[in-house]
Amino acid sequence: MKALVLESYNNLVYKDVPEPEFAPSEVLVKVKACGICGSDVHGMDGSSGRRNPPLIMGHEASGVIVETGSEVKSFSVGDRVTFDSTVYELNDWYTLKGKYNLSDNRKVLGVSPKEYRRHGAFAEYVVVPEHILYKIPDSVSFEQAAMVEPIAVSAHAVDLTPISLMDTVLVVGTGMIGLFLIQVLKLSNAGTIIAVDLDDKKLELAQKFGADHTFNAKDESLQQSILRLTHNRGADVAFEAVGIGATVKMAIENVRKGGTVTLVGNLAQQVEFPLQALVTREIRLQGSCSIAGEYDKVLEMMEKGLIDVNSLLSVKAPLSEGVIWFKKLYDKEPGLNKVVLQP
Repeated sequence: MKALVLESYNNLVYKDVPEPEFAPSEVLVKVKACGICGSDVHGMDGSSGRRNPPLIMGHEASGVIVETGSEVKSFSVGDRVTFDSTVYELNDWYTLKGKYNLSDNRKVLGVSPKEYRRHGAFAEYVVVPEHILYKIPDSVSFEQAAMVEPIAVSAHAVDLTPISLMDTVLVVGTGMIGLFLIQVLKLSNAGTIIAVDLDDKKLELAQKFGADHTFNAKDESLQQSILRLTHNRGADVAFEAVGIGATVKMAIENVRKGGTVTLVGNLAQQVEFPLQALVTREIRLQGSCSIAGEYDKVLEMMEKGLIDVNSLLSVKAPLSEGVIWFKKLYDKEPGLNKVVLQP
C-alpha cells in the first residue's frame, strides 16, 4: 500500500510499504480521510519527542472497514467508521475505572515515543482494535468524521473541569483545540467566554464560534481588561490550549483566587509557572489527557449540527501531496487551519 512515512526528522516520504496485518480482535480500515494534527507537524522535526522515525503518523481519521478479525462481533465489512486515537487494554486498572486515557499500556495511533511504536493513518489502510471503533452517522462525511478526535479532546477537557452556571471562562490559545473548546463551552454551563491569541485571524474565528470577548496576547492591558470583565476578580476557569511556559503563566495569572486552570496544550516538555501565586491563591491546576469516552457525544453533536467543523476545514488534498501540505503547515502559511489528506 501507499503511505506517508516519516523516514527521519523533517523527511517525509510517500512510498510503498507492506499492508498491515490484523489480529482476531482488530479490523482493517481503508482510510478515506486523515487530518494533519498540530502534534504531527511538531513531531515531524523531533521537537515533541513523540514521533521517533521511521513512522507512519496520523491519528485523526475515518474510513470503511474492508476486513474483520474472527473475534469481531459489532462491526462488519462496509461499515463507515472513525476511531479513538488511544489504543488501550480492556483489563487495565485505569480502563476499569473509566479512565482508559491513563491506561498503563496505552498506545496512540501514529505515535512512537521510546516505549512503543504504533503506525497511524497517513496510509491507504490502518489496523484498529474493535473496541475503539465508532460508526459514523449518515449525515456526517468522512472529512468531518476525521475531525472528531480534536473535538473529543476538547470535550474531555470540558468534562474534566468544574464549570458552574454562568462562570466566566478564559481560553488561552485559539488554534484547532482552542476553537473547538469554545464551541463545546457554548454547549456547557459557561457564561462569558474570553479568548486570547497572538493571531487576529484566529481571534475572528473564536468570535464566530462563540467567544464573547477576544484579546491579542500582545495587548499590554490584557490583565486589566479581563479584570474589568470579571468584577475585578479574574476568570473562574481557564483552559490553556498551547502548551508553552508563557501561556501557562498567562492562564494562571488571569483566573480568580480559588479558580481552576486546565492544561490541554502539550508543546513543551517542561515549563515554569508561578508556584507561590498558585499556592497562595489556592488555584486548582490540572492536566487533561486525550479522550476518555467522549466520541459518542461528539458524533451526536456533529449529527445535530451543534459543532461547526466545515469552517475549519481549509484543504482536502491527496495523500500523495502530503509532503507539500506538511511543509505549508510547518512554515505557518497564513489562512491554513485543518488540512485533511485522502489516500
